[in-house]
Amino acid sequence: MRSVSGTSLPLAAVVALATTLSLAATGCGQVNQLKGRKSYKDANTAYQAQDYRKAADLYKMTIEADPDAKETLPAYFFLANSLDNLYKPSKKGDPANDQLMQDAVSNYQIAAQKLGSSDNPDYKKLGHLSLQYLVAAYGADKLNDPGKAEPVLQDMIRADPGDPANYFALARLYEDAGEYAEAERILLAAKDAKPNDAVVYTSLASFYNRQGKFDKTIDALEQRAAKEANNPEAWQTIAVYYQDEARKDTKLKEAEKKDYIQKGLTAVDKALSIKPDYGDAMTYKGLLLRLAANVEKDPATQQKYLKEAKELQDKSEELRKKKASGA
Repeated sequence: MRSVSGTSLPLAAVVALATTLSLAATGCGQVNQLKGRKSYKDANTAYQAQDYRKAADLYKMTIEADPDAKETLPAYFFLANSLDNLYKPSKKGDPANDQLMQDAVSNYQIAAQKLGSSDNPDYKKLGHLSLQYLVAAYGADKLNDPGKAEPVLQDMIRADPGDPANYFALARLYEDAGEYAEAERILLAAKDAKPNDAVVYTSLASFYNRQGKFDKTIDALEQRAAKEANNPEAWQTIAVYYQDEARKDTKLKEAEKKDYIQKGLTAVDKALSIKPDYGDAMTYKGLLLRLAANVEKDPATQQKYLKEAKELQDKSEELRKKKASGA
């Protein structure tokens, strides 16, 4: 048998050498694992103290010691986030500063892959969080590359179609890019995915309101109120939008403004019928009554509206003081 340096070695010696090398490799692996655990512990301490420079160096050491050690796998996420925190938007364009974000993105991607496929539920959460932070890294104040964020969000939706937050982020991405039809489509898909989630309807309403589509805004809010008929906040929200539109929209005809005010009052009265001590609803009812007084021609009716508005204001203030005093 030919072996080291072309000399012959007995079979027993070859076995012994292989055993020695195996033991040496095992020992080396254990040493690396111990080094990785030590640096990971120290990195976590630095991270919690917001010493992100030290944390990043220690997380790098952890990964270098054993890139696939299960117990230190979150190091990829925390390394990425440490680098993310070290990045300064005010220094955008500086090569060293920009490299921090590029390195953060690379580690968020690795973290998403390694942690997202883990059996550990806590690791899975970090993997999902890695994707969210990755999307943020492509935002305007960082890499400003929404095109790269889009497929990440689409993957997140496919992986967890029941989480409306991913739909909202993708819709906002489309809206910011001026692709309003796509934004609306995604928000409607969020509603289909989570039809009983109030935030789906309020997000859809906010989108329509930004687009100047007030009828659709109210329709979204009324859909929510229909599903939460005994939730005073659902009806109060409708009143808030009516009050804001009646106050701000200078293009409204007098009859339209009166109609909006009345519909707002109807909604806020519904909220107060469910929760009579609802301070915010009292405040908005007062605001709506003052708007009603402004468009009213009859002096006696004007004074009636203003008197009721003042009474509501006083009652709301009394409730606020009681709450503040703990009564």
